[in-house]
Amino acid sequence: MLTRTSTQSLTGQLADRLAERIRTRLLPPGARLPSVRECARQQGVSPYTVVAASDQLLAQGLIEARRQRGFYVRDSAPAQESRTPPNSAPMVMQMMASRVPADASSLIRSMFHRPSDKPQPGMGVFPPDWMSSTFMPTAVRRMTSTAVLQELSLQYGEPAGDMSLRRSLSQKLVGINVPAAPDQIITTIGATHALDIVSRTLLRAGDPVMVEEPGWALEFARLEALGMRILPVPRRADGPDLEVMAQYCALHQPKLFVSVSVLHNPTGYSLTPGSAHRVLKLANEYDFHIVEDDTYSHLAPEHATRLSALDGLQRTIYVSGFAKILAPNWRIGFLAAPPALKERLLETKLLATLTSPTLFERALSWCIDQGQLRRHSERVRIRLDGARGQAVKLAMSHGCTFASEPTGLFGWVDTGVDTDALTQRMLDQGYLLAPGSLFHARRPPRTMMRINFATSQDATFWKVFSKVRDEL
Repeated sequence: MLTRTSTQSLTGQLADRLAERIRTRLLPPGARLPSVRECARQQGVSPYTVVAASDQLLAQGLIEARRQRGFYVRDSAPAQESRTPPNSAPMVMQMMASRVPADASSLIRSMFHRPSDKPQPGMGVFPPDWMSSTFMPTAVRRMTSTAVLQELSLQYGEPAGDMSLRRSLSQKLVGINVPAAPDQIITTIGATHALDIVSRTLLRAGDPVMVEEPGWALEFARLEALGMRILPVPRRADGPDLEVMAQYCALHQPKLFVSVSVLHNPTGYSLTPGSAHRVLKLANEYDFHIVEDDTYSHLAPEHATRLSALDGLQRTIYVSGFAKILAPNWRIGFLAAPPALKERLLETKLLATLTSPTLFERALSWCIDQGQLRRHSERVRIRLDGARGQAVKLAMSHGCTFASEPTGLFGWVDTGVDTDALTQRMLDQGYLLAPGSLFHARRPPRTMMRINFATSQDATFWKVFSKVRDEL
């Protein structure tokens, strides 16, 4: 909180706090700042202090005053032309994105710069102590003996990735019925890199892309940055809204559908076989590809329905990685693709990164082959089950409800208030939330928020949350 014992004035402290949130996009372009009176009440300062801090932000060009409407965060990006196509059905057009979350990067930034040392329910990863192990150092030591280290470090690795890892991944995919030979697999610098390779290979600026909504905030922002037209498809408990998909297909001929079939982020939903068959039927009828993001595969049962298993990697491209479950900084992901697309996808990887780090890929291969990754994943799943039960009890005891059955790493929680406003207030208390608007292409106000079950067991957080929410 702001303090009068600081060597900096209250005005300077408040201006710096707001400036930092603007620069890190926790206050996105176009966001309205609280009124002078409301901000004074929230921060425990006088209206004069708020006005003086606003003057400093105005002088820095971070905000702008709008006559009789208050202060707004300036949008320094050039205005984009509307890509709304003419003659489109009203229902479909209402669901098309006019802009993406301007602060999608705030969740990513929070992974590197936490607002405090408190547990952060808005985080998208496991706490470091959950992933600590003894087998990872062993794997690295095996790869850093003098001879092996020189072999793996003093020359470029294979463009498609280390063959031993690709063989290990091929065998691992057999367990979930995804038929991928080692030659169909390309390793990447994390799963996000794999998604980017697919987008850059199959799409051109202006192409329409169907993306599930609610969905991963970074995916909306990434595709928009590439100049794609985002077509949000509502995600239901059994899978995507097939009626909306069919209308998009008839009107816009989309080139790609991005889907999280299992333990969907943020809802936790998993695809049913019936819905999966109908999605694949649409893909064949309208000639589009499906990229299946299975980032949370390590937390899911092997028998869960996956499009890539049913399709046999004909129209599907399977993407996954190991940052969420094993080693975020090893940055290892991969994609498994139809043979006809493999060389095009590999060329895109070559143009961007040449190759990927063989040393860590070889270490990961050892972890998989020795069963270490499987046993580690089982331990994490057991721990997560306990954490989920505790977090659900705390959330419900503080007046929240769950919009979907709590499963996997994330909970989709209804707070009953505007979570954009709630997020700004909770930042003052040292907590970063993931507001529901982040997971929608248009960013409408939402009462939903996503919580991470692994970081939402702190009773103190829920007490603060309840108090701040009741003050809104």
